[in-house]
Amino acid sequence: MEDTIEDPPTSAVLLDHCHFSQIIFNNVEKFYVPGGDVTCYYTLTQHFIPRRKDWIGIFRVGWKTTREYYTFMWVNLPTDLQSESTKQQEVQFKAYYLPKDDEYYQFCYVDQDGVVRGASIPFQFRPENEEDILVVTTQGAVEEIEQHNSELCKENQELKDSCVSLQKQNSDMQAELQKKQEELETLKSTNKKLEQKVKEQEDSWEAELLQLRVHDQKISSENEQMEVRVDQLQAQLLTQEKEMEKLVQGNQDKTQQLEHLKKENDQLFLSLTEQREYQRTLEQTVEEMKQKEATATEKQQELMDQNLDLSKRLSENKVIYSVLQKEKERIERENDLLKRENGRLMSYMGLDFDSLPYQVPTANQGGTGQSPGLVYGNPYSGIQESSAPSLLSIKKCPTCTSDFADDTYDHTLEEQHIQTLYLNCPICDKSFSAKEKQIFEDHVFCHTL
Repeated sequence: MEDTIEDPPTSAVLLDHCHFSQIIFNNVEKFYVPGGDVTCYYTLTQHFIPRRKDWIGIFRVGWKTTREYYTFMWVNLPTDLQSESTKQQEVQFKAYYLPKDDEYYQFCYVDQDGVVRGASIPFQFRPENEEDILVVTTQGAVEEIEQHNSELCKENQELKDSCVSLQKQNSDMQAELQKKQEELETLKSTNKKLEQKVKEQEDSWEAELLQLRVHDQKISSENEQMEVRVDQLQAQLLTQEKEMEKLVQGNQDKTQQLEHLKKENDQLFLSLTEQREYQRTLEQTVEEMKQKEATATEKQQELMDQNLDLSKRLSENKVIYSVLQKEKERIERENDLLKRENGRLMSYMGLDFDSLPYQVPTANQGGTGQSPGLVYGNPYSGIQESSAPSLLSIKKCPTCTSDFADDTYDHTLEEQHIQTLYLNCPICDKSFSAKEKQIFEDHVFCHTL
């Protein structure tokens, strides 16, 4: 079974569609003894051509499709199909692969399409018994044998009649096959004409295909040019989109800055209610004086100058008030220090500060440099006057902490010094530090929007 490793081709074709007369099996025994090899003899008919994948299988009687084989062997392809010796073929089945039961089996020739082309008579695999051995012993046994031979002759005659019927059927099938071959020749002739037409059509198609290829190459070239153009347009579009994004971003930044300036302007207007009221009064006055353009213009300029002067004065007064307020707080802190020092000295001297009568210093006393609230005056005043100027004799700028000597101290100088440290808005009179010049300029610019 070296050749049976590969599965044979089978099909689900039923028995009604098989051709059993194309292969004839010869010398098929009624039974084969188990344990020995079995040789299958068969004859190829005239109109059958074997192929490489044809095979002979052993089937159990009652099979329905070629898939139900028990074992099989590949057939041997003949070298010359015309010789008589070639038509007589045989295959040998090894004993190891044969069935082991006593059921009825038969040989079947199956082509490479899975169709059965011939089948043998049924046979069995069983050991030889005494019924199969003829022993001539007596005349009665001879008579029995002769009777059995007559029965066999009768059966042989029936088989011959059956064979004649099969041969007739075979001749009918050969006639039908001849008719089919004639039809096949007609079909071949028709096929040849069709092939010629197909060839002419293929030539026409090849010419059309050549034209289509030329046209396709032209379209491909145009398509490549269009792709290059599309790439260029996409690059331009991408550049324009980036520029547009930059413009949109810049517009958004400007919008945000404008909104921020508007909010700041609104806050400034809310904080300057009194100035707005004054400006409304001026606007009403300007509306009344519109009929006299020259006089109204001069009057408006004068009012604006007055407004600017008043704004500056108001700013100066605010700064002076802030300076005086800080000076007052400083003097109060010094007074508190002196009170605590005086109380400490009084307690050191054994006197009760609360039991002493309070003397309000006169104007002359105030001029002597004594602090108010001290009964006996400042006990360190003599030392301070002799060694260093009084604490009140040295003035400091509340903003930049610059010192002003007592002999050179003047409110006008202090106001001029403070004006150099602040920038005042000419419209809303808001003050800014000299270090905040950029903020001051942005604020003035907001009034022009």
